[in-house]
Amino acid sequence: MASFIIEGGHQLHGEITPQGAKNEALEVITAILLTNEPVIIRNVPDILDVNNLINLLRKMGVQVTSLGDHAWKFQANNLDMRYLGSQEFIQCCSTLRGSILMLGPLLGRFHHACVAKPGGDKIGRRRLDTHFLGIQELGAQFHYDSNLGVYKIAAEELKGKYILLDEASVTGTANIIMTAVLTKGTITIYNAACEPYIQQLCRMLNSMGARITGISSNLLTIEGVEVLHGTEHTILPDMIEVGSFIGLAAMTGSDITIKNVSYDNLGIIPNMFSRLGICIERTGDDIHIPAQQHYEVQSFMDGSTMSIADAPWPGLTPDLLSILLVVATQANGTVLIHQKMFESRLFFVDKLIDMGAQIILCDPHRAVVVGHNHKFKLRGARMSSPDIRAGIALLIAAMSADGTSTISNIEQIDRGYEDIEGRLTSLGASIKRVP
Repeated sequence: MASFIIEGGHQLHGEITPQGAKNEALEVITAILLTNEPVIIRNVPDILDVNNLINLLRKMGVQVTSLGDHAWKFQANNLDMRYLGSQEFIQCCSTLRGSILMLGPLLGRFHHACVAKPGGDKIGRRRLDTHFLGIQELGAQFHYDSNLGVYKIAAEELKGKYILLDEASVTGTANIIMTAVLTKGTITIYNAACEPYIQQLCRMLNSMGARITGISSNLLTIEGVEVLHGTEHTILPDMIEVGSFIGLAAMTGSDITIKNVSYDNLGIIPNMFSRLGICIERTGDDIHIPAQQHYEVQSFMDGSTMSIADAPWPGLTPDLLSILLVVATQANGTVLIHQKMFESRLFFVDKLIDMGAQIILCDPHRAVVVGHNHKFKLRGARMSSPDIRAGIALLIAAMSADGTSTISNIEQIDRGYEDIEGRLTSLGASIKRVP
């Protein structure tokens, strides 16, 4: 395992451009399995999760060509379906949660699929029921091989149907959409996730010949087609990275401009940071965060304590709660952070408490943060990254702290952030990667 050694206390200055969106990349890259024609995808982030998915597709027989400048060409015209039951395939899936997104395309195109139980972040139970129940509604049958840890799915015929999802799962919605586009008849998906990345997936599929309406709403209608064609697609900037950079600027009192953020696709994110008192200046499609010595938490209109909670889009994405929690440690005021979706995601706060943060962990889902108002800094510490988002939150905390910090298991951060130490060092940070 590699580690970061971070010397805290440096103010940053300059411009930084967010990478392509990790979550969108995993969806649209698996969608190339729906056609035998070439598909070109641009603005693909060079991160561990995406690279592992591309390598897995290559092993399955997909022709993969790097076009340079974060662009890739894929052609799935000669897949090795036997590989899907191999021990190597199972091992690859067990370390990559995004592998579950291959289920829909393979089932939709070939009417059978084999998907190993996926890996990913250790942030509590992340059930797959929504994927399976929705796809079963279309006529598929599932069998779980407990010895191999493999889901085997088959369908003699997939038929259109009205589907009411039990939760607005993003990856569940993506999987059902990718199963449905080649299904006979009309498919209606209600309570669908409608994040910008789902919208992007739908637009890409429509450019391939699919017929999807209701995009950007939670009610999708899909008219099945017989075949999809090749296309070109550009991935949005990563909204989680944009939020991470806003939080980083606030915590370190830095002056940073975040370029080309696709502001209209950020939803409520800028507003949530503004609630913590952070000044956000929009110029065209850029965000400027000026250096601030203090930022004061707003209160609700009745004077009650500010609370921030995640919710399905257009609510706040849960991936940013770790960042907002860290930022709140230096705010002037008190904030209740309520993480509703994952029961283990707040357990990293013990590391922040060791650094001097004033946090009360009420239960697995709620934490009260009493801000320091920059009157004294966090102190450097030795830490380990438990997941992608907690990892970047700990990195932000370390960069704002007095002294030197060490963060181990940074492969978790590499899963979601491209060359993060190089890009932040160019702004004036002191981060060193060591084996």
